Amino acid sequence: MAVVAHPDDIEFGCAGTVAKWVRRGCRVVYVVVTSGNIGTHDAGHTPDTLAAVREQEQLAAAAVCGVHEVEFLRYNDGEVMPTLELRRDIVRMIRKHKPEVVFALDPTMLWSGNEYINHPDHRAVGLATLDAIAPVAAMPLMYPELGEAHRVREVWIQWPQQPDTWIDISETIDLKMEALRQHKSQVSEETAQSIRAWALEAGRGLAPAEAYKVMLLVPRETRPSESATHNTTDG
Repeated sequence: MAVVAHPDDIEFGCAGTVAKWVRRGCRVVYVVVTSGNIGTHDAGHTPDTLAAVREQEQLAAAAVCGVHEVEFLRYNDGEVMPTLELRRDIVRMIRKHKPEVVFALDPTMLWSGNEYINHPDHRAVGLATLDAIAPVAAMPLMYPELGEAHRVREVWIQWPQQPDTWIDISETIDLKMEALRQHKSQVSEETAQSIRAWALEAGRGLAPAEAYKVMLLVPRETRPSESATHNTTDG
């Protein structure tokens, strides 16, 4: 499961890894907290018309990576806070889909370099996601009306300041670029082409890569074997 703030956050972040895992048999679900309903300088749009456009763009981008389950929570773009309501909604998604791995945003990143201030929605969604995972979603006495408690095994933070895991996306970099191109209301061809250079930079010039901070909430060596469970790892 990938939990993000806006349509296109996944394509800028973890889409190459998602596409690679889907090719290997993983089921992946996207949870998009807002529909990006104010993300334009075009005064010809209303929040409702822009949200409709951006949801369709996200569905198309997901399909490029082989993902066919997208949940839109439809919070108001630019006004997301890490509230109990948002935490509950993310817990509901976790208990509904029962992911083994969750891709999440980094709630600690205020800026990157000297040219980018991180969007407040990114920070809010990142914090609410981590709070939903640990410990709430796994606690059966918390929100029993939201479904059976579920323990997420791993959290992969995209866009981390101090990554510790790199995924080679050589085989899916073209899919990542094509997925980003689906966000026509947001992304130019120049930006889509930049994805390859950014991925090579993340891979330190050795291969196009996506970088993560990975937290193992359940040690891998203690888990049931795949042959015993007859399951593949969900993203």
